[in-house]
Amino acid sequence: QVHVAESGGGLAQAGDSLRLSCEVADWRQNWIMAWFRQAPGKEREFVAGISWRNARQFYADSVKGRFTISRNVATNTVYLQMNNLEPGDTATYYCAIDEKLRSGPADVRPDEYDDWGQGTQVIVSS
Repeated sequence: QVHVAESGGGLAQAGDSLRLSCEVADWRQNWIMAWFRQAPGKEREFVAGISWRNARQFYADSVKGRFTISRNVATNTVYLQMNNLEPGDTATYYCAIDEKLRSGPADVRPDEYDDWGQGTQVIVSS
């Protein structure tokens, strides 16, 4: 089990920006790191993913053009820059690791991820 810790959530108004951070205790080249979110009463959904190996990025359609995922290999940190926030972005955001060796895009199914953080809450008001 890899320790995963998110930070950076908070309150925002529509149109604002927030940056979430995810620190991991270690990393491997073949891992995919991803952000998921879960709003009250809804299922957990994929937001964005990134390959540690080559920084290839993957996004849900709902956040393309507004959110950017990035990684810093020197500090074992993955970021989610969220711009132009909308009330529909309100959710608890989770960082997760897919440790399996994959050649294709990030898997959007939460069950395929091996390690999870505790989550950080983002609330966007209109």
